[in-house]
Amino acid sequence: MGQLDGKVALITGGGGGIGGAIARLFASEGARLCLADRKADALHAVTATLGLADDRLLTAACDVADEAEMARLVAGCEARFGGIDILVNSSGAITERALADMPLPEWNAILAANLTAVFVACRSVLPMMERRGGGRIINIASQIGQKGAPRFSHYAAAKAGVIALTKSLAKEVARSNILVNAIAPGPVLTAFNAGLAPETLAATAALLPLGRAAEPFEIAPTALLLASSPGGDVYVGQTLGPNSGDVML
Repeated sequence: MGQLDGKVALITGGGGGIGGAIARLFASEGARLCLADRKADALHAVTATLGLADDRLLTAACDVADEAEMARLVAGCEARFGGIDILVNSSGAITERALADMPLPEWNAILAANLTAVFVACRSVLPMMERRGGGRIINIASQIGQKGAPRFSHYAAAKAGVIALTKSLAKEVARSNILVNAIAPGPVLTAFNAGLAPETLAATAALLPLGRAAEPFEIAPTALLLASSPGGDVYVGQTLGPNSGDVML
């Protein structure tokens, strides 16, 4: 038996490196999956690796920061699987720019992709989880949201917001058996970072106590811990840090 047998997991950013790795691990542990991503081709690439029958998989190319699109996605998951037990918010975007040179539209876009999308997704699934008597919400933050970084003020602000949202929502809904937690990875070797300057990536990796960035499959087990029982049963409002030692708390 898998640790997630009978559970339904909605993973936003399911076509990404971390989201895809979580999807593969959850599938191997028996979960039925609803995967959403803005990029249909990336989503297709991940689903091709899952080996799931149609009765265990639903995919949607959509913008999860859009209320109407998210509402349709959640309704589709409920219609197909009867509800959602686990929400993983793994969608996001990143750019690199000094604050003095940053146009407002770029600031707004990064906050929308990384913070507003989490708010919209959480709000969309909460009524269903409350009706079902509980659930798990796992928000993918970042160590940059914990420590800041030059040229990433917009991304840092958004991810710090995800951590604060996680704590506040956890306090609101824990008594309803809805456990909300965050994961703040350090540098991870994914296409998500492809647009960053090579010297930024090299300098970051050189400073890590472990001496290397993580692979996506090394982040996924933390999500499984938080999603499973009894392993995740007493995590409430926590931010776990698989970050190669970049942030030590």
